[in-house]
Amino acid sequence: MARAKVVWRCASCGHSQSKWAGRCPQCGEWNSLEEGAEQVAAPPSATRSAPVALSDVPLESGGEVRMRTGIQELDTPLGGGVVAGSLVLLGGDPGIGKSTLLLMALDRFARRGLPALYVTGEESAAQVRLRAERLGMIGSSMLVLAETDFEAVDAVVRAQRPVVAVVDSVQTLSLPGVGSAPGSVAQVREVAHRAMLLAKSTGTAIFLVGHINKSGEIAGPKVLEHLVDAVLNFEGDGSSTLRILRAGKNRFGASGELGVFEMGDTGLIEVPDASARLLQERVKGAAGTVVVAAMEGTRPLLAEVQALVGRPGPQTPGRTCVGVDRQRVIMLAAVLEKAGLTLYDRDIFVNAVGGVRLDEPSADLGIAVAIASSLLDRPLPPDLLVFGELGLVGEVRGVSRPEARLREAARHGFTRVIAPHSAGRACPPGLELIGVHSIGEVIAHLGGPEQRRR
Repeated sequence: MARAKVVWRCASCGHSQSKWAGRCPQCGEWNSLEEGAEQVAAPPSATRSAPVALSDVPLESGGEVRMRTGIQELDTPLGGGVVAGSLVLLGGDPGIGKSTLLLMALDRFARRGLPALYVTGEESAAQVRLRAERLGMIGSSMLVLAETDFEAVDAVVRAQRPVVAVVDSVQTLSLPGVGSAPGSVAQVREVAHRAMLLAKSTGTAIFLVGHINKSGEIAGPKVLEHLVDAVLNFEGDGSSTLRILRAGKNRFGASGELGVFEMGDTGLIEVPDASARLLQERVKGAAGTVVVAAMEGTRPLLAEVQALVGRPGPQTPGRTCVGVDRQRVIMLAAVLEKAGLTLYDRDIFVNAVGGVRLDEPSADLGIAVAIASSLLDRPLPPDLLVFGELGLVGEVRGVSRPEARLREAARHGFTRVIAPHSAGRACPPGLELIGVHSIGEVIAHLGGPEQRRR
């Protein structure tokens, strides 16, 4: 037999070459080239096709077939349910609850009489049953397959035709024709490619569970995320029971949508009102805390932001941020400096409470207000909410969907909102909107820039 040609592929960007090198010439990563086979022959199911006019493409079953899992906080990030024939990648830290969530979803399908398959490459079938019984899934009719050979998984799916199949995890499965170990770049790439062909040819929706590396990204080549139809990230803080399921990519719905769960003794519990849960333990009347209104996909989310400004000291001041972008906090501190607040010699700590991550620019004004409140030692009224984007010259810019944010604020009992002046057109009755044009107006509303300097 002819010896298979060996290539070296980069674990970061997927670049391949014939020789090993210490640094990838494509992306510049060190020690990222891994040995693998050049390619895998196309599976027998792959067929050649000819181009046709878009208007002549037939729609199977009348169009998109979407199936609800019965777990609303999972259906929302998926865009309303699982699409038949889709390939979904679910990533998250070890122990965050990925397997628990998917077991719960498969159990809901099985209880409705729909065939569902759970493929485990990390546990035995007996271990999966014990975990399912701890979650209250006694007598579930879902199918379980303990297998690490993807050829065997492919045969079972084509024979059983489940509506949904879960592969836990993609790093544990392998193809015999690929000359590298399971979990390598070549194996992960080819397994995901074969899973995509399997999903499209059978109509089975397939979930791939992916491991997270030390940098917080899904392990494997970046092309893996481009190959799938949806990427879901399961996030959570180790000190909190809250879990957030965020859609980073979705070809069948809006990206950025999220679902909120709480880990309990019997598994994951849905949190339909995420804003109320995040504000449940809020301390009112304390300086440096403010509630902001962010948009996660199409859902408004009220979250608490806390800031702590330290006393001046001889050491180099630090900027510690949890749940918000550190570089953005540094920028906001510079804008506050220009507005008359002295922050250059003080430590600044900013935290988005509850394990949420606020990446939207609408949180800028709330973060700046929390820092100013802590520096001036002036608590904000408990019925005040803040949102708005802050520019480099101190201007307060408008944000998307202010009407949804204001309605959410009114629903949770807030009576005053500091927001961009353009949001006034969307203000519901009974809510006082304090429209501002600049950060100077906000500081003046807090009581002015007078501060104890030392």
